[in-house]
Amino acid sequence: MFARGQPEPIAHIKHPQWTATLYDLLTAYSMQRQKTALSHVRMAKRTVWSLAEARASLERLVGMADAEHWSCLDEFLMGYVVDPSQRATVFASSFAAALELVREGDMELNQKQAFAPLYFRKRLPQAAGAAAPDLSAE
Repeated sequence: MFARGQPEPIAHIKHPQWTATLYDLLTAYSMQRQKTALSHVRMAKRTVWSLAEARASLERLVGMADAEHWSCLDEFLMGYVVDPSQRATVFASSFAAALELVREGDMELNQKQAFAPLYFRKRLPQAAGAAAPDLSAE
């Protein structure tokens, strides 16, 4: 309580010097973040198994394979996968090389159902008379 005639204290009113919205603060933060974030990006170099390497290894395998028995392609390729990150490139390159060897007539591929393992074997040599059937008699 103040007695009559005594002055009451004046409340100090603070006036901010800056005004900023939440959008302004986030924009300023993102601009500062972009300056430092983009300067530290480093891309890891991926090792890729080339088609030439895959073809050479498949040709060696087909040359050693028995023409009568089917062999699983996945089991053969697992010997070339050293790092799990290389699995996709080894399988993709080998599949493309295998299709090329099938097209050229050097090997045969077999798969029982979708997403089942691929089996391969050396293409059986055909006799000279059996290579081209005679269609003129019909």
